[in-house]
Amino acid sequence: MSSPRRRADAERNIARIVSAARRSLSSDPNASTDDIAKAAGVGRMTLYGHFRTRPELIEAALVDALNEGEKALAGVDLGGNAFEALSRLLASSWSLVAESTALLTAAQGTLPPGRIRELHAAPAERVEALIRRGQDDGTFRTDLPIAWLVNVIHAVLITAAEQTRNDDLKENETADIVIATVRSLMAPP
Repeated sequence: MSSPRRRADAERNIARIVSAARRSLSSDPNASTDDIAKAAGVGRMTLYGHFRTRPELIEAALVDALNEGEKALAGVDLGGNAFEALSRLLASSWSLVAESTALLTAAQGTLPPGRIRELHAAPAERVEALIRRGQDDGTFRTDLPIAWLVNVIHAVLITAAEQTRNDDLKENETADIVIATVRSLMAPP
């Protein structure tokens, strides 16, 4: 009878640890496992019982953030005009990037680049498909590779997140600035 309870307790501990890791690493990419355990309200032994290494914990936090972001972005209407669809996607995604920029910094310091690309594959594929559609219908430029355009859009989102966090951009204006920047980038020459 105690086995199911222990399993439920373990699941709750894992969820608390991952949530604490997301919060801690989002505010400080160098947060230690001790900091995260303390924020989760668990002991180091409990944390290490579920996540043997800091990179393993960082990956779990990144996966959790990406899964949450995927749920939010899956509801964005990508139909209709490619520029308008891209604008809706950017308006929804810039804040997700803002939330996870520091988390991504932590991941880049501990996870192999190939693993980070693999974890970001679904969001990148969504943007690639939208760009391809816009290129096919003449809405978007075709003189630059799609992979380059996706990476530049991602760089714009990261820069917007950093500028907003540093109060160089006003949060209520950031989406419009991101959209204007990316629209100018995507317009055919």
